[in-house]
Amino acid sequence: MAKEKINKKEIKALVSLLDDDDKEVLINVEQKLLSLGGDVIPLLESEWEYNFNPTVQRKIEDIIHVLQFENLLDRFHRWKNQKGKDLLTGMWLVATYQYPDLELENLTKELEQIYYEVWTEFKPDLYPYDQVKVLNGVLFSKLRFSANTKNFHSPSNSMINSVLETRKGNPISLAVVYLLIARKLNMPVYGVNLPNLFILTFKNKETQFYINAFNRGLIFSREDIDNYISELHLNKQDTFYEPCTNLDIIQRVLRNLMVSFEKIGDHYKVDEVKRLLNSIL
Repeated sequence: MAKEKINKKEIKALVSLLDDDDKEVLINVEQKLLSLGGDVIPLLESEWEYNFNPTVQRKIEDIIHVLQFENLLDRFHRWKNQKGKDLLTGMWLVATYQYPDLELENLTKELEQIYYEVWTEFKPDLYPYDQVKVLNGVLFSKLRFSANTKNFHSPSNSMINSVLETRKGNPISLAVVYLLIARKLNMPVYGVNLPNLFILTFKNKETQFYINAFNRGLIFSREDIDNYISELHLNKQDTFYEPCTNLDIIQRVLRNLMVSFEKIGDHYKVDEVKRLLNSIL
């Protein structure tokens, strides 16, 4: 839908009609506001602030949400088509579904601080296992990142801003924080799409082992994955052992978020997150 030129007086006039008793008028007003696109959001927010009619405020909120969601769909689509598909940007996009005003710059600063905490104790010439032990020590002992077992299915576990604030997350969100710091340290650490448990792998030409960020960075072997797959009665697949892409990670985060909303019975949000996921499949 082509965007039209925004006029403040026209916005105010349209908003004044949002409590009209005529359904046809309401539909036309809502369609008109939606046709103006995301640029109209600040004006709608201003109108919401100075309007004391609860019905009008709710309708403004609904219109703003639709506009923000359409913008988010577009940003996800553009992210998918970007070379490299920056992981932090992808996680930021997921978080903006719940926190539309969240700034990517703020996330970057928080991760820079965590990186600095690790960097002061990190030595690039350490053996791979020792590098991981240093990172584990800072993240899980010093900074106290931990598994959110009490509220495992909370949607906040998929929101990187919440994970950074509370220091609690699910397997994939903790793994993403771990991965982002490891990459800044030039460690060859990657995500692995293991069924029911997202893990990490340290992989270079000489060495490969696995890391469970959900269990304080526990180090384990390929044989341990073999046993895990056997217990699940699944056939072995390369994807259970080898690095996945940033796109794979964000797709899995969105699938987890869908399950979270299903658990709390918010089917409207399940449908919306499904649309976000479909935009990057």
